[in-house]
Amino acid sequence: MADVNIRNEIKAEIAKSGWTLTDIVKEMNLLHPEETTTSQNISNKLTRGTLKYSEALEIAAIIGKRISWVPANAEE
Repeated sequence: MADVNIRNEIKAEIAKSGWTLTDIVKEMNLLHPEETTTSQNISNKLTRGTLKYSEALEIAAIIGKRISWVPANAEE
């Protein structure tokens, strides 16, 4: 069920940032006019757990966030 947690985490970060998925997709399409996508497509990928890591990085950059790798034994 890790996919569900990832989906919820990404959706929560989008909501906290004040962006909507629709706005993010518009920005993604501006950045990549040769490979346009839809809100439904990204939503389905989140639900199925098939969002590419590069897409997650791009979403994070659009909302002003950064994904970082932290050692598992690091205290939070």
